Amino acid sequence: MPLPESPKACPMDSILRVLMGPWTTYILWVLKSNGPTRFGELKRKVGGVSAKVLTERLRLLESAEIISRHYEPTIPPQVTYAFTARGHELSDVFESLNAIATRWRAEDEQREKKAA
Repeated sequence: MPLPESPKACPMDSILRVLMGPWTTYILWVLKSNGPTRFGELKRKVGGVSAKVLTERLRLLESAEIISRHYEPTIPPQVTYAFTARGHELSDVFESLNAIATRWRAEDEQREKKAA
């Protein structure tokens, strides 16, 4: 299933419905930063997310074809998540957000030093 239908027939509305869900951008940032990641490691790296919510978000991202799920029937089972080609298209967006976040943090630290 590609992106969900937009009641407004707007492509931005469709992608924002997927990306703006709880924990979604954080999950994508971890996958972008770490590459293919197993479920347990992903849960540890996305601190505070419940297994239920993580599973729901991963299923949504998989159904939107942004990530892929690879299952190995071992004991215990190994499930690994990774970006698809669509997911990799978001890399520049995350790099831009990271640059802004880094700059803002530096500005805030400078402001705090001046105020102290």
